[in-house]
Amino acid sequence: MNLLDENFPADQAEILRQWRVQCRQIGRDISHFGLQDPDILPLLHRLKRVTLFTQDQDFFKPRLCHPAYCLVWLDVKPGDVAFYVRRLLHHPAFSTRAKRMGVVARAKVQGIWCWRHKRTGKTFLPWQE
Repeated sequence: MNLLDENFPADQAEILRQWRVQCRQIGRDISHFGLQDPDILPLLHRLKRVTLFTQDQDFFKPRLCHPAYCLVWLDVKPGDVAFYVRRLLHHPAFSTRAKRMGVVARAKVQGIWCWRHKRTGKTFLPWQE
């Protein structure tokens, strides 16, 4: 499941739906508005095999790597987040749910920085054209 943080711009969520990117949103489809950051990780554990897309940099920490979910910090302009969600989902390294699990990633204009569960060091992956 692709899950959007509750602060994900509404117009960008609508673009994803128009592109037929299946996603749900915290506060709209799952849980409630005002869900605090400490409550998001337990939610991800309950949902299982979920990829959370957020613009909150607090989720880009290697200690948050867990095989049950993927965290993606979209470090781009709010008006570009839908484009980068789709771009990440089409990247060969993240194109399936199985490839994303255990990853904490930072998607930027230049590429993707990520940590993987039980691996040392941060990796940089350029965008595929």
